[in-house]
Amino acid sequence: MIATSDAAAELAAIRPPATRAAAISGDEYTLRLEKARGLTEALGAEALLVHAGASLRYFTGIPWGASERMVALLLPVQGAPSIVCPRFEEGTLRADLKIAAELRLWEEDEDPTALVADAVPRGARIAIDPLLPFAWGEKLRRLGLDAIDGAAAIDGCRMIKSAAELALLAEAKAMTLEVQARAARILRPGMAAAEVVRFIDSAHRAITGGTGSTFCIVQFGRATAFPHGLPGEQFLEENQLVLIDTGTTVQGYHSDITRSYAFGDVGAEVEAIWHIEKAAQAAAFAAAAPGVPCEAADAAARGVIAAAGLGPDYRLPGLPHRTGHGIGLSIHEPAYLVRGDHTSMAPGMCFSNEPMIVVPDRFGVRLEDHFHVTADGAAWFTEPQPSLTEPFG
Repeated sequence: MIATSDAAAELAAIRPPATRAAAISGDEYTLRLEKARGLTEALGAEALLVHAGASLRYFTGIPWGASERMVALLLPVQGAPSIVCPRFEEGTLRADLKIAAELRLWEEDEDPTALVADAVPRGARIAIDPLLPFAWGEKLRRLGLDAIDGAAAIDGCRMIKSAAELALLAEAKAMTLEVQARAARILRPGMAAAEVVRFIDSAHRAITGGTGSTFCIVQFGRATAFPHGLPGEQFLEENQLVLIDTGTTVQGYHSDITRSYAFGDVGAEVEAIWHIEKAAQAAAFAAAAPGVPCEAADAAARGVIAAAGLGPDYRLPGLPHRTGHGIGLSIHEPAYLVRGDHTSMAPGMCFSNEPMIVVPDRFGVRLEDHFHVTADGAAWFTEPQPSLTEPFG
């Protein structure tokens, strides 16, 4: 229902799930490292260097973002892993680390790339995280290492989600869908978009037990025609289209759900575009199955849109961006549902499905849910929006 409650009542009614998804186990971290070793060896490299950020968290449990100080995993094909880290961070590192690893600690006036070079034979080939700063890669080359792109080893692990990862993703998405439904209930004429954003963050904090929104886009009327919104404040009016795109994290795993719905009477044209959007989203989902190239889902969605006389390709009115992205410890990660991505889908891959339709400078409709590939097709994490006027059934 829309516009039936208020923020205080909705926040008071939120309860975190009684049973929570389990954390990633030590055994799973071990399996990840072993798979990465095999993929690194297949690249012809002797070690893999993983930069701080989502990939470091994936392999080690260290939830640190990247900074100007090197924090990295050095994973040899043979031998124990090691962590390169500033010495003054040792205590925090040990508290976060989920694997057995040697620590290679450096002081502020030392060069951490030298620690990496000293840990492998001179001239060794090392597969480097593509998100490692270019300057560090160049230093490693000058120190005598043969540095190559390590994306195939990292993405080859992260793209396929385990049962434990799927459970964490499912929990995050279920939470955000509930928050979306509660946000719809508090809408009222004259309400500022910023007030809705604040409510959604508070609701995410209440339902997760601490984690707020990782992002939140609230758009009314004309602003919905701009995929990531417009600057400045907006105020909701009667008979406007509402678009809300938001997400949170559970133990680092992301949700990202969009709903587009009517606040009053938005007219026949908006309703017609909404139904085309829903059909395009369904077509992308129907195309997903093991062995199918990722670009096929994008082509399926665009086929529906073009058949309705919109587009084609990225022309407007039509779909201005890719149909979807991978999701996990990063909100956007390989593979992608876009023309040119020939990655074969496999069980455990997870994607957003959001073939937005934009009518320039007037309105846009985006329906976004996520699915994971199964042994014989695909399964939704959240059920798609059923209608324009009753977005949550």
